[in-house]
Amino acid sequence: MNIVVLDGYTLNPGDLSWNDLQSLGSCTVYDRTDAAEIIHRAQEAQIILTNKTPLTKETINALPDLRCIGVMATGYNVVDISAAKERNIVVTNVPAYGTASVAQTVFALLLELTHRVRLHADLVKYGAWSLQPDFSFWQGELIELGGKTMGIVGYGNIGKAVVQIASGFGMNVIVSTRTMNPAGGDVRFVDIDTLFKTSDVISLHCSLTEETKLLVNAQRLARMKRTAFLINTSRGALVDETALADALNNERIAGAGLDVLSTEPPPNDHPLFSAKNCLITPHYAWATLASRKRLMDTVIENVRAFLNGRLINVVV
Repeated sequence: MNIVVLDGYTLNPGDLSWNDLQSLGSCTVYDRTDAAEIIHRAQEAQIILTNKTPLTKETINALPDLRCIGVMATGYNVVDISAAKERNIVVTNVPAYGTASVAQTVFALLLELTHRVRLHADLVKYGAWSLQPDFSFWQGELIELGGKTMGIVGYGNIGKAVVQIASGFGMNVIVSTRTMNPAGGDVRFVDIDTLFKTSDVISLHCSLTEETKLLVNAQRLARMKRTAFLINTSRGALVDETALADALNNERIAGAGLDVLSTEPPPNDHPLFSAKNCLITPHYAWATLASRKRLMDTVIENVRAFLNGRLINVVV
């Protein structure tokens, strides 16, 4: 069986091993593949593994031997699912591998916004503490999370993990989701407008669809408390980034912590780079070693199952 990995570098920049995958057949791993190179590199592949390299209808139809596409991520919008279905090509993904890591990043961003650890560590490093007349000092308001309201948009695996952590901090948690009242649990569900109006922190954990695109727009930002924070570790296009930059610069909200942007990598002149109190990390919430190890293990298990006629994690 001929296996081609189109863009393996982000999953494995060198601290994991492809050996188990390579034991399943003839396997070629490319760090990155441009769109113009896909057909040449995968011409004889029965199995293609991709993270962000897109597989369009034209590309899929140009690969006569293709039998399985393994998406090395949870989201599978990089694959033309209809085209794969027409060809009876199996498409698999990897659900839930990054839940703990992404939930942890939500609070890494939030704690930096509320306690400004880096700022104060740098002040100490460069001598500001040594010059103080008192044993303690700080700059700006330090914000305690206990008693604050955290609004979570989306109630999948990551949303549920964030609920647990927020509860551990003593926060009041409200959730807005399509189903509104899933069975079980004691979470309080509210409509999206109530969530934006009443939350001290809003964290986004929903899929990107036509319905959710630009979910956070100028109108919803205007409903937020001036003291509220926005956290997005989900998809960049959920947020109208120009409107968010305007809200931050005019202090209509207190701050934002983002691990995703609508264009990745972003242009150097992105409006949020110069926005007030805006933390941006490079879409790395998923990328802890433990998370990537789970991802690698499941990718390999998906391939092994396909080869044995036992399909798992199948999208189509």
